[in-house]
Amino acid sequence: MSRPIRVLPPEVTRLIAAGEVISRPLDVVRELVDNALDAKATRIEVELEGGGLSVVRVRDNGVGIPEADVPLAPRRHATSKLADVNAIDTLGFRGEALWSMAWAGELTLVTRPAAQLGAIELKARGDDVEVTRVKAAAGTAVTVRDLFAALPARLRTQVPPATEVREVTTLLGRYALHHPELHWKLVADGEVKLQHAPSDARGAVASVFGALTANRVLSVDAELVRGVLSRPELTRPRRDRMLLAVNGRPVAFPQVLEKAVIAGYGELLPSGQAPLCVLDLRLRPSDVNPNVHPAKAEVALANVPDLAAQLTEAVRAALMASPLVRSAPALHLAEPPRPSQAHFPALHLLGVFRETYLLAEGEGDLWLVDAHAAAERVWYERLERGVHAAAPVELAHPELVQLTPEQAARLAEREETLRAFGVTIEAFGAGLARVRTLPSDILGLPVERLVETVLAEALGVDEPRRAVLAKLACAPALKAGMATVERGRELLLDLAGCVQPYACPHGRPTVVRLSERDLAHAFGRRSPRDLPKGRDVYEAKVETE
Repeated sequence: MSRPIRVLPPEVTRLIAAGEVISRPLDVVRELVDNALDAKATRIEVELEGGGLSVVRVRDNGVGIPEADVPLAPRRHATSKLADVNAIDTLGFRGEALWSMAWAGELTLVTRPAAQLGAIELKARGDDVEVTRVKAAAGTAVTVRDLFAALPARLRTQVPPATEVREVTTLLGRYALHHPELHWKLVADGEVKLQHAPSDARGAVASVFGALTANRVLSVDAELVRGVLSRPELTRPRRDRMLLAVNGRPVAFPQVLEKAVIAGYGELLPSGQAPLCVLDLRLRPSDVNPNVHPAKAEVALANVPDLAAQLTEAVRAALMASPLVRSAPALHLAEPPRPSQAHFPALHLLGVFRETYLLAEGEGDLWLVDAHAAAERVWYERLERGVHAAAPVELAHPELVQLTPEQAARLAEREETLRAFGVTIEAFGAGLARVRTLPSDILGLPVERLVETVLAEALGVDEPRRAVLAKLACAPALKAGMATVERGRELLLDLAGCVQPYACPHGRPTVVRLSERDLAHAFGRRSPRDLPKGRDVYEAKVETE
C-alpha cells in the first residue's frame, strides 16, 4: 500500500535545508571564510578540533556586525550583502550559512565593529537564540560545536578526522593562493597546519607548495586575469594544480578555460602534461552567476569564448616575456595501433635504432619497443614483488625532511598504509617528518636524494604505493642511448614475463605494432596479393590448432 502525500513538518524541512548548505566541517569553514573576506578582514584564523566535528572556529579582524543586526544573523535568508541578484559582488549572498550551522550544531558568534563600545555574543541552537554583551576585540569570531551531534545519520557518514583536516588544509591553501595579501593560519588539535604571512602571489605559492615550486613560476598581469603560472619545465600529468578564482571566489576550473591556458603554452608544453597555475579572473558581477552550485564551487560565465581567447593570449604573453622560454616548431605525432592485451608474444630482435628503440618481429608483424618504457615496466614489477616479499630495513640514520601543509595532512591519513609496504614516516613537529624504514629492495637503487623522492611520491596526490614504485623504477631503467643488441634481447624476455607488458608504470606505451599491410599502404605499394595482417595470421593459426 502506497503512503499518502503529506507536507513535512517545519522541524524536518529545516534539517533538510540545513543539510543542503552544511554537509561536513569543510562547508562550515568555507562559509565562514567567505564571510570574513566579505567583511574586509586582513587576518583570518581557523581552528579545528576532532576534524571539525567537535569544534570549528573562525576568527577575523573584519568590520564586525552592528549590535542591532546581531539577532537577525542566524535567521534564514537574512543577509546584509545581496543588493542585486543579477549582479552579486560578494562571496556570500544567500543568508543561509549561520542559520544552517545553528541547526547542524551549536553556534556561538562574538562580534564588535571597531567604533562600537563592547561586543555582542550570540548563541543559537535551532530556533533558540540568546544575545548578551561581552568584551572582545574588534572583528568577528564564530564557533560551531558538536556538529551533527543531533543528526546521527549525518554523523555516521563523515570521513575520518585526518581526512577532513587534509581537505580543510587544501581549501585554506586555495584561499591563501588567491588572497596572498592576507594573513592566514590553520590550527588543528593544537598543531599549526598552514600559516601564511601577507605577501605576493609567489609568496603564497611558497607557503602552500614550497619554495622550490615558487622559484619556478611566472607572473601574469593582464586586464582580466592576474596570478602566476609555472615555467614550461614544471609540469604535471594531472590538472590538479590548475587553480582558478573568479572575483576572489575559488571555483572549479571550467574545462574550456583549462584548455585555453594549455593552448597558451603551445609547443612549450609536452603532450599530456599540465602546468601549475593560480589565476584570478576579474569580471563584472553581471557577467558572473555564482548561484548555480549548492557549495558555490562552480560559476556560470558570460562570453566564455571571448574570455578563453583573452586567457590564452595572457598566458602566451607571460611566457614569451620570460627569457627562459624559446619557441619550438609544432610536432604532429602519429597514433600507434592498439595491440590486444590478451597475451604478449615471443619477439625476435631485428636491431636497435638510435640506441633507444628496439626493432623486433613477432606474429608476422613489426614491433617497435621503447627500451626505457619497457625497462621501467620490468623494474616496476620487480620492485613490486620485492616489496611484497622482503621485510623493511631500519635506516641507520633516519632523515628529517620538511613537509608542506598538505603533505603533513596526508601523512596523518596515510601513515598505516605506508607502513604496510615498508615505508615508516613519523611526524616530528614544526612541519618536519622523520623517515625511519624503507623497503630493502629500493635502498640500493641509483636514486639521488632517495628519501626525499620516496617522501614526495608517498605523500602526493596518487595512490602512494604505485606512485613510489613508479618513480623509483625510472632510475635503474635503460635510458636513451644505452640500448644494445645484448640488452635488447634480455629486455624482450623480461618484458614478456610482465603482468602488464604494454604500458610503463606512468601509462606510456611500451610497444607500437605495425603490420606488413600497414607498411605497404604507407609506402603506396600496390601488390596483386592481398596482404593479411600478421595478427590475423596468428589468430587464424591459433584457431586451427
